[in-house]
Amino acid sequence: MKYRTRTYYTAEQKAEMWDRWQRGESMSSIGRAFDRESSSVFGQLSPTGGIRPPPRKRSILSLTLSEREEISRGIASHLSLRAIATQLGRSPSTISREINRNGGLKHYRASQAEQAAWDRAHRRKQCKLADNPALKRIVARKLRVNWSPEQIAGWLKRTYPGNESNQVSHETIYRSLFVQARGVLKKELQQHLRSQRAIRRSRHASLKRDGLGQIKNAVSIRERPASVEDRAIPGHWEGDLIAGSKNSYIATLVERHSRYVMLVKVKNKDTESVVSALIKQSTKLPSELYKSLTWDRGKELADHRRFTMATDIKVYFCDPSSPWQRGSNENTNRLLRQYFPKGTDLSAHSQTKLNAVARQLNERPRKTLDFETPAERFNACVASIG
Repeated sequence: MKYRTRTYYTAEQKAEMWDRWQRGESMSSIGRAFDRESSSVFGQLSPTGGIRPPPRKRSILSLTLSEREEISRGIASHLSLRAIATQLGRSPSTISREINRNGGLKHYRASQAEQAAWDRAHRRKQCKLADNPALKRIVARKLRVNWSPEQIAGWLKRTYPGNESNQVSHETIYRSLFVQARGVLKKELQQHLRSQRAIRRSRHASLKRDGLGQIKNAVSIRERPASVEDRAIPGHWEGDLIAGSKNSYIATLVERHSRYVMLVKVKNKDTESVVSALIKQSTKLPSELYKSLTWDRGKELADHRRFTMATDIKVYFCDPSSPWQRGSNENTNRLLRQYFPKGTDLSAHSQTKLNAVARQLNERPRKTLDFETPAERFNACVASIG
């Protein structure tokens, strides 16, 4: 049997690989570009958890290769350490430490000393969470209630303004989860992330969506008033269905101004069941906070006229194959997969359970709200009409 020799990627190839990964290409696609299997690409990306390592830079205080060569020539010429230091404009102690840590006067070699310096500089620095146990406990506690690293970082910044010791970036949290190190976050906390991937995926990775139907007499999203578009006025919602096994579904509703979430249990995907459930849900809100609903072109809202007649709520439909036109709802549906993974029977969950999940989402800070929670923003709207 003929075995393929091990691949050694050049620095340029590794840079291209990271560029492709950050643009959202799959490992299979990257592998084809290098005529290799996706496992070869995974081997390059996984040591840092799919997070591109920062470029290596030499400290301005470090000795350069040319300075090390000057030291080597000075030793060969039997110059004193003080004389070598004077030539280089360095302190004698710097020259002494450099020679002693690299073999002494008899064995000092400039090229070997240079490589050793790079190797020492490559050692990982201590993570901020490892140095701050209290902060680590806070982050772990928030992860266990399904907050994302970005939500945690934003909440910390808002809760402890001006106190950097109690703040940490979301990138540091991700690195602590994907690149395991002693004294930092436990690997088991990864299960609380929305994605269960072994490494972090680029935010540019494709998200596919299909199953769009045809709706008669649909009012296009292009006819939606400008006041809805800019999110300045509350009361305009986006909706969709998420599917589970055994033909089970949940209707998801997101208010555009506050990102407040409501979940609705539906018996089936047929338009009779969905519209009836949405009509019932609409009675739980003041009319001032439920003025319009934007939906995709799924046939479950084919009877949208009955919904509008019963509720006086206008319905707008997205363009075909344009899920980004309901961006808040699409994002929420991805968040909900953390609670209701694909392939699970959604009919097993009661409306009480759905309300509890919605409440947890509404109490999580959101970056787009300057790390306020949807509940805080929505309650302010309720108070303003009270």
